Amino acid sequence: MTSRLRPSLAATALSVVTLLATSAIAFAQEAAPAAAPAAPPASTLSAGDTAWMLTSSVLVLMMLVPGLGLFYAGMVRKKNALAILMQCVFGAGLLSIIWCVVGYSIAFTEGSPFFGGLSKVMLAGIAVDTPAPAASGIPEFLFVMFQMTFFIITPIIALGGPADRMKFSASMLFVSLWAIFAYAPIAHMVWGPGGYLGGAGVLDFAGGTVVHINSAIAGLVAAIVIGKRKGYGSEQMAPHNLVLTMVGGSLLWCGWFGFNVGSALSAGASTGILMINTHLATAGAVVSWSLVEWILKGKPSLLGAISGAIAGLVAITPACGFVGVNGALIIGLAAGVVCYWGVTGLKHTLGYDDALDVFGVHGVGGILGAVLTGVFAIQSVGGAGKSGWIEGNLNQVWLQIEGIGLTIVWSAVVSLVALLLIKFTIGLRVNETEEAEGLDLVLHGETFHN
Repeated sequence: MTSRLRPSLAATALSVVTLLATSAIAFAQEAAPAAAPAAPPASTLSAGDTAWMLTSSVLVLMMLVPGLGLFYAGMVRKKNALAILMQCVFGAGLLSIIWCVVGYSIAFTEGSPFFGGLSKVMLAGIAVDTPAPAASGIPEFLFVMFQMTFFIITPIIALGGPADRMKFSASMLFVSLWAIFAYAPIAHMVWGPGGYLGGAGVLDFAGGTVVHINSAIAGLVAAIVIGKRKGYGSEQMAPHNLVLTMVGGSLLWCGWFGFNVGSALSAGASTGILMINTHLATAGAVVSWSLVEWILKGKPSLLGAISGAIAGLVAITPACGFVGVNGALIIGLAAGVVCYWGVTGLKHTLGYDDALDVFGVHGVGGILGAVLTGVFAIQSVGGAGKSGWIEGNLNQVWLQIEGIGLTIVWSAVVSLVALLLIKFTIGLRVNETEEAEGLDLVLHGETFHN
């Protein structure tokens, strides 16, 4: 009997073990989490690029408020300092709204080679995680903000031409019309999808044509149309506070790293040479302007040194992403000399009253920088196909001249039409009594005390 029981016990034990093993497997399967669904495609947004572009946007915003505001406020007469500051602050607000409503769409959406479309009016169709069309590593809203800072400072630069005598209402209407019909289309032509100048091969890394030549022509046309300041050439119109001008100019110098280096739209390897090119050209222009002034006038001035810095910054702007350090230094040294001539010899010869030398610095410097980009561009910096005369591509110089010419004509026509429209409606200029009293008190009911 015992022998018959042993197989039965063995069979029973085997059955129990089998049952326990089966139960354990079933329990483990039930307890296991359900298979995770397929992960969505990884985002192309880069935290590093986004952080740098946030910083760059703030730096360029600082260039207008307070940078350009203080730079201009120190150079006008004391009775007009608050008026120019008001143009900067109110203009920043007004132009920011215009950019989001219509400017961005005109500049950076598909359209014709000269004018973008209206598909992104009021930033329609942009989601929080939509990558920028020109840089997939950053959100499009951040790209909108960065480009907005260019849009708001450029028209205000132009107001240095007719400074000291333009109505506040006229100045704000002018910059609004000009920003929509001059800045946004030229930005589209150079940087936008299907833009005419960019497609033709014109090189403008950060705004030599779009910002500086463009605004300088607007400032020059405005200065000529509105007429000379009362007492120009016979009364003392020296800057009233060079400390303000120096502080403002220094903020422009620092903020320009956001302007130029930020235009890479990433925190990649190219940012190093962009930064050193920007700084070296600026340093060269400070030295060359000051030396020329020292030789010709016997004394170097603070106004000359800080003006030289702005000249160098302007000239290197189109070139910084395409030239080596040797080219950058040559551009800066040339800018100091040529722009000094622009605000003295050229201005005296032509006889226009550009109050804050917008054309002499931004126009002459921008043209010089754009042409020299075509001379000194090298493929080892700019990439394949981005070479200039120094590497045997003389055609690039002619392309640069084409870009300069189109920008000058477009900006001049838009500026003239806008100014004449304003002149024959609300009027451009304060009357002689108001101009003599000062724009601060007449237009804003305030006075400057230092």
